[in-house]
Amino acid sequence: MTRHSEFVVQVSGLTRAVGTRRHEVRSGRIPGLEGIGAKVPPQAEIVVDVILEAVIGGVSVTGTVKAPWAGECRRCLSPAGGVLELAVRELYTPGGDCDETYPLFDDVVDLELMAHDAVLLDLPVAPLCRESCAGLCPRCGEDLNQGPCGCVVERDPRFAALDVLRSPGEPPAHPSSGPV
Repeated sequence: MTRHSEFVVQVSGLTRAVGTRRHEVRSGRIPGLEGIGAKVPPQAEIVVDVILEAVIGGVSVTGTVKAPWAGECRRCLSPAGGVLELAVRELYTPGGDCDETYPLFDDVVDLELMAHDAVLLDLPVAPLCRESCAGLCPRCGEDLNQGPCGCVVERDPRFAALDVLRSPGEPPAHPSSGPV
């Protein structure tokens, strides 16, 4: 079941003695890294920087996975992106069940599936271009990050009783001033 990939690591020398360690850095492209709100661009390099350690019954893999991501801001619809830096700690065992351990076949560890899973689980579902993004005005669609749009806030008479809680002179909030 071995295949040729940038993420395949031969561990035959490593597995001969429990406690033996080896540092590995691998990088390459992994197709299909796309979630609901964000994805890893197809040409992006995923970097896996791990320590492989022989343990009883398999190989422990501990380190980080780095991947750039891109998406659309959930508030203002402008481009959003960043870099995921994920801590990983996984166990590879002969046969592996892919639920709790990854497969170790013929003294080969394939780090691609581990990196794929880690990135997919951490891609933002509702990305933001920045935490302070003000979003779009729900009335006119203007980008509130550029400044106020000039829409007049209509007050809902059902909430008039709550006006006593407002500080004197405090203007009513813009209809979209709260987080989405």
